[in-house]
Amino acid sequence: MNILIWHVHGSWLTSFVQGPHTYLLPTTPGRGSDGLGRARTWTWPGSARERTPAQLRGSDIDLVVLQRPHEIELTQEWTGRRPGHDIPAVYVEHNSPHGTAVDTPHPLARRTDIHLVHVTHFNRLMWDNGRAPTSVIEHGIIDPGPLWTGTEERAAVVVNEPVRRGRTTGTDLLPAFAASAPLDIFGMATDGLPRHVDLPPGRCRSFDLPQHELHRAMARCRVYLHPVRWTSLGLSLLEAMFLGMPVVALGTTEVHEAVPPDAGVVSNRPEILADGLRRFLTDPGAAAAAGARARAAARDRYGVERFLDDWDRLLKEVTR
Repeated sequence: MNILIWHVHGSWLTSFVQGPHTYLLPTTPGRGSDGLGRARTWTWPGSARERTPAQLRGSDIDLVVLQRPHEIELTQEWTGRRPGHDIPAVYVEHNSPHGTAVDTPHPLARRTDIHLVHVTHFNRLMWDNGRAPTSVIEHGIIDPGPLWTGTEERAAVVVNEPVRRGRTTGTDLLPAFAASAPLDIFGMATDGLPRHVDLPPGRCRSFDLPQHELHRAMARCRVYLHPVRWTSLGLSLLEAMFLGMPVVALGTTEVHEAVPPDAGVVSNRPEILADGLRRFLTDPGAAAAAGARARAAARDRYGVERFLDDWDRLLKEVTR
C-alpha cells in the first residue's frame, strides 16, 4: 500500500514507518513544516520515500494519513484528489483539546468521510468528535533496550518547547522540583526560560541531544520526572519506561493508565512527587525495582508490533 503522510511528529512517525507499506513523504525545497521529507535524526527504512508536490500529482496513492487540518487542502492541491472522496483518508489526532476540555469540537466533527484516530482513550473522550467515525490506536515504541543504570543521583526531564508551552509542560514547576532533586533537562536551554522560572543555581543542567544520544543520557539518571499538565501522552514518558526508569509524574490525562502503581509515583500533589524523587534518589534498589516494573508494563502495552498490527487492521478497513 502506498501511503501519503507528512513528517509532523518524528517520534510517532518513526514507529509508523516500520510497517510493511511504502510511505510517501512530501518534500519542499526549503524543507518547511509542510515538506520536511525524511527524518534527519531518526533511522527510517528505505520504504519511507520523499516526493515533491509535482511528483505526488502523478503518484499511485492508496491512502492519505492526515495529521493537521490544512493537509486536507494540501492533499487536493498537490495530488488532485480529495481526501475521503477520491482517496481513502484517516486523520491522526495527536493532541488533547486546546480549548475547554469537554466542549471543543474536533475539526473533523462534521465529517463522516474521514476516519478519526486518537492516540489515547483520554483524547477521544475529551474531544467533541461529532459525527466523525473514531478509533483509538495507542502509541507504539521501538524498544531501545533496558539501558537504565541510574548511576547519577539526578532526575531526567524531557521538555519540548518549554517557553511557548509554559504551564502546559509544567515548566513553572521545575524550580520546586529542582529543590528536591538535581535535574538533567533535555530538549531546552535553561537560559531561554521565562523570567519567572528561576532554577536554583547548580541544581540543573540542560542538554539538546540528537535522538541516538538522548536515551543513554536519560538512562544515567536515577529517575524520570514528568511534570506535564496537559498533553496527550508524552512519548518521552513511555520511552523512559522502556529504558527501565522509575517514573515520577503528574497524574493528568492518560498518565495513570500508562504507569502502574508499582512503577513509580503518580500524583497531582507536588509534595508527594517531591517525596518520590527523594526516595528514588536515596534508594537505588527501590529505583531499580520500580524501573523494571515500568519497563515490563510499557513493553506489554506499548510495543511497536501491537501498534503496527492495530494500524494494519484499520488501514485494511478504510481501504476496503
